[in-house]
Amino acid sequence: MKVFKEEQRFTQWWVWVLFISLNTLFLYGIYQQLILKIPFGDNPMPNGGLVITAIGMLIFTLFFFSLKLKTKIDETGIYYHFPPFQLTPKKKNWSDIVTVRVIKFRPIMDYGGWGIKHGSYTVKGNKGIQVVFKNGEKILIGTQKENEAKRVLETYKNKLS
Repeated sequence: MKVFKEEQRFTQWWVWVLFISLNTLFLYGIYQQLILKIPFGDNPMPNGGLVITAIGMLIFTLFFFSLKLKTKIDETGIYYHFPPFQLTPKKKNWSDIVTVRVIKFRPIMDYGGWGIKHGSYTVKGNKGIQVVFKNGEKILIGTQKENEAKRVLETYKNKLS
């Protein structure tokens, strides 16, 4: 019995730069306005608003970097889970699947970017496991382990309807 497991996070360098820059900006704003007593910007926020915004940004940053896409393929089917947006893992049985293959896609052009969008579950890259169901529905689950996914899918090819 072969099993494919993958867990992905948003780890692109430009995402880190964006979040670090925004958090640094707000923390510097707190330092300038509360410690140095120099208003931060041309139309400064009240001190409380600045602190609440900075705390909110830090919390959002921690939340964003805690997100992960989990994928599992085994003899019973394909599972995918993107908590907290999906409270429980989704399972797709082999008997409901017509075709499944690893494809290269264009994240922005084909799906409007990464995340949960238009039947796709992705966090980075341009490779995914495309699943087509008997009812015509399609989903795409992003993967960074293209070759490993292909090998395991080949094992279960005989289970497709």
